[in-house]
Amino acid sequence: MQIYLRPTPGPIQPIRPLGVGAPSVIRSWIAVGPAPASIHRFTRRLPLKIYRTETGLCAEANGEFRVLAGGLDLDPLFASADPADFAATAYARGRPAAAPTRLLAPLQSQEVWAAGVTYLRSRVARVAESKDAGGAAFYDKVYEAARPELFFKATPHRVAEPGGIVRIRADSRWNVPEPELVLALNSRGAIFGYAIGNDMSSRDIEAENPLYLPQAKVYDRSAALGPCLLVRSAPLEPSTEISIVIRRAGQAVFSGATSIDRIKRSFPELASYLYRSNRFPHGCYLMTGTGVVPPDAFTLQVGDEVAITIAAIGTLTNVVGLSD
Repeated sequence: MQIYLRPTPGPIQPIRPLGVGAPSVIRSWIAVGPAPASIHRFTRRLPLKIYRTETGLCAEANGEFRVLAGGLDLDPLFASADPADFAATAYARGRPAAAPTRLLAPLQSQEVWAAGVTYLRSRVARVAESKDAGGAAFYDKVYEAARPELFFKATPHRVAEPGGIVRIRADSRWNVPEPELVLALNSRGAIFGYAIGNDMSSRDIEAENPLYLPQAKVYDRSAALGPCLLVRSAPLEPSTEISIVIRRAGQAVFSGATSIDRIKRSFPELASYLYRSNRFPHGCYLMTGTGVVPPDAFTLQVGDEVAITIAAIGTLTNVVGLSD
């Protein structure tokens, strides 16, 4: 069967027969003009994985990669009132592309913030590490308090890309990665997507005094983000698992996993507190805390490989280096 489309006035243009999947529909329409409402609605329902590369943005839906139309970058997406619709339109009007091989962190002007002590496992670890310094009560109380712990984590230049180097502080003896689900928030504070985050932490510095948290958390390459920005209209399933494997000289030296249904606070709650008396014209990312903490005897070493996986998003892999 031959399909004919007339996107604009003029002669009818024959195109190749359509396949049965969404990508074929999109391919056929792109050949002749802008996406019609029906195809746009179909595309909007598909989760989009947006990857940032040195040449721009490309996205993948249902196995098909496309360069997003219009030279789109992430600031306009995060500033949009409806980023899912914005991304679906750019994808539907884009052109086919190969899967990207070298990725940048999926952010442009976005700040990265973080929530702390959102999982019971995190509370237990923070209380234990800060007991001698007299700070244990603070972490115990914030877990139960109405107001969550929120802190600034990184500007874009401090964020490591997928496959890049995350750093441990030269003045710290006890360093760990913290695998986290990261919320993508638009300029209005609405959650429209997700990424994987690594919140690198110097536990001995934070344990010495809770007021040292900015030094334990915020330094060059103290965060990693990726491998993509997953844009989807529906929330992630509560059973979504976050897993981590740390390899040293090719051998696994630590692994662990948790699920997001073990978090104490809802994601909209965390987002709403972050946007109180605060403006983000280009949106932001919010790390949601960790439920996987290595044992106290463990510390990262230079050359370790950290791989964090959330099945719906992918795997974020980084190598550990030493800060200057």
